[in-house]
Amino acid sequence: MTPGSSLTASPAAHPEKEKLGRVSGVDGSQATVTLESTLRAGGSERQATVGKFLGIVREGATIVGLITEVGEEKTAGSSAFRAIAHVDLIGEIRTENGSAFFQRGIADYPLIGSAAVLIDEADLRLIYGGADADHAHIGNLQQNEAIGVNIDIDNLVSKHFAILGTTGVGKSSGVAIILQKILESRPNLRLFLVDPHNEYGRCFGDKAQVLTPRNLRLPFWLFNFEEFIDVIFGARPGVDEEIEILSEVIPLAKSAYLQYRNGGGAAERSLTKKRDPKDTGFTADTPVPYRIEDLMNLLDQRMGKLENRSSRVVIHKLMSRIQTYRNHPRYAFMFENANIGGDTMAETLSNLFRLPTNGKPMTIMQLAGFPAEVVDSVVSVLCRMAFDFGLWSDGVAPLLFVCEEAHRYAPADKKIGFGPTRRALSRIAKEGRKYGVFLGLVTQRPAEIDPTIISQCSTLFVMRLANDRDQGLIRSAVSDAAANLLSFIPTLGTREVFAFGSGVALPTRLRFNELAADKRPASESAGDTRAAGGASMDQDFLMSVIDRWRNATMSHKGGASFDDDDFGGSDFGSAQPPSALPGSAPSLAPSAPPLDPSRAARTPQWPSSSTPPAYDPNRPRPVSTQPPPAGTAGSRILKRPLEGSPSSPPGPTLPSRFR
Repeated sequence: MTPGSSLTASPAAHPEKEKLGRVSGVDGSQATVTLESTLRAGGSERQATVGKFLGIVREGATIVGLITEVGEEKTAGSSAFRAIAHVDLIGEIRTENGSAFFQRGIADYPLIGSAAVLIDEADLRLIYGGADADHAHIGNLQQNEAIGVNIDIDNLVSKHFAILGTTGVGKSSGVAIILQKILESRPNLRLFLVDPHNEYGRCFGDKAQVLTPRNLRLPFWLFNFEEFIDVIFGARPGVDEEIEILSEVIPLAKSAYLQYRNGGGAAERSLTKKRDPKDTGFTADTPVPYRIEDLMNLLDQRMGKLENRSSRVVIHKLMSRIQTYRNHPRYAFMFENANIGGDTMAETLSNLFRLPTNGKPMTIMQLAGFPAEVVDSVVSVLCRMAFDFGLWSDGVAPLLFVCEEAHRYAPADKKIGFGPTRRALSRIAKEGRKYGVFLGLVTQRPAEIDPTIISQCSTLFVMRLANDRDQGLIRSAVSDAAANLLSFIPTLGTREVFAFGSGVALPTRLRFNELAADKRPASESAGDTRAAGGASMDQDFLMSVIDRWRNATMSHKGGASFDDDDFGGSDFGSAQPPSALPGSAPSLAPSAPPLDPSRAARTPQWPSSSTPPAYDPNRPRPVSTQPPPAGTAGSRILKRPLEGSPSSPPGPTLPSRFR
């Protein structure tokens, strides 16, 4: 707060304030105050207790301190005891030209014998200021609920921040409140939220677009080499021979696609001609498109030229791996149109990072529906592209990148987790602010985060933490003089938080505002164990859930889906409709397309005198030519929504994170 920003008298101008004690010692950032014995009989508003602010009066200023410890000590040469308080010195209220203002830091330290007084409500309002274009109200002071606490938006965002707290303390609500205030105060700032548990989809209304595996398109060629290896090896260590082969053929596949796009003839872009990957101009990390078909052809041709059987087996296994993930329906967000090609990088960046915003400056990336093996790679791609876009655009479009469950993606133990994700987050933390890419971390286990990353966060919102390691890391990361207050973190209540750093006026214990029911994160709005939702579940509701569950791991090529009679013996799929093109990409729609009403029911016909044979995936299955019974639906995938519909019996209404 600058001089003249608020007009009120400082405590130095109020000699009528009752003296609570006197300074008996000063030690760097702390002062020891001997309290008057009459305080013990005073009301609670007059008592100097832990967490309250104390003013030490000096000429022209009042030094503001926070009481971190109170106790008694025996008076020398006497049997009497005296009360003392240890005060962390934080800032000063100064008066210039008749205007009072608060500033961080201490210019003149208190003298022995200086008077100590309690900071009153008028002084607290001066310290915390009011909400304006640069300051947003997020909660109220714990010691005086009439005093609102406001965050400095620019300092909070531009210097990174972290929100820390164990499960069930209101951490997700705190995240939602802070991000909502940032959206209101900075409508042109773009926000990207990594949402591992699909909690925040409804918190920001029409200001946010929600990305899921169903509507995300993140082409495989945007993954760098390490990320692509992590995908095709299922987050397991790769095979050295296969990795070496891929490092050679991927640049060739990129070169082949470039020649194809530029209209090169078949002879020019022949993949049979042996070329040095270094001569292509591309590396395995260059973000340019290539086709899986070209990659597979290169591998196939290389295998055909080998006489060593073991080497051919290595390439065959590699091709099988790629084909497995290419055809897996849950990886369709990566491999859709893998053989068609097309440089969609600009479209992808525009969609991910809201360029332009078009009234929705925020993106929520919901990760719960992605295959667990690929989540780390996806987060790595997102972090890396966010930083690289800021780097190569010279920071013209600022972005706040918020990562929930950050300890999963940047663990302190370098033997676990995915290295590229940790490095990408670390790069944003260390260098991002230079290029307009800012970081917000959210975690319940701060001790498990890479300390280099969390140390870059200049503002910390610390909620209840019971683990000693977590508390120790926070204590080492907090630079404020009031770090001693961290010892009280295990006693914080729900929605209570200690805020430290440049985003708040001074170290503060506050209570977050309460969110409206329809704006709360899903983890907190659906946590009622007394709900009677399960009591009224019917069979139709369960079948809708099961259909949805199974559909997540099925390919929708040719309209494959579960029918009403599928487990009465039907085939596991459907015939491809005549209009479908060979090699077409799988649909990512949440339900299968309408099937041809004339499609015959597929009921296996086994001889009545024998039992069904053992399952053989290569055995052709008999198909019945009988039409389906009248009224049988072609597809049951989500035929009845989870919330119930007019055509279905009324059932429980449950929030869904996968809409």
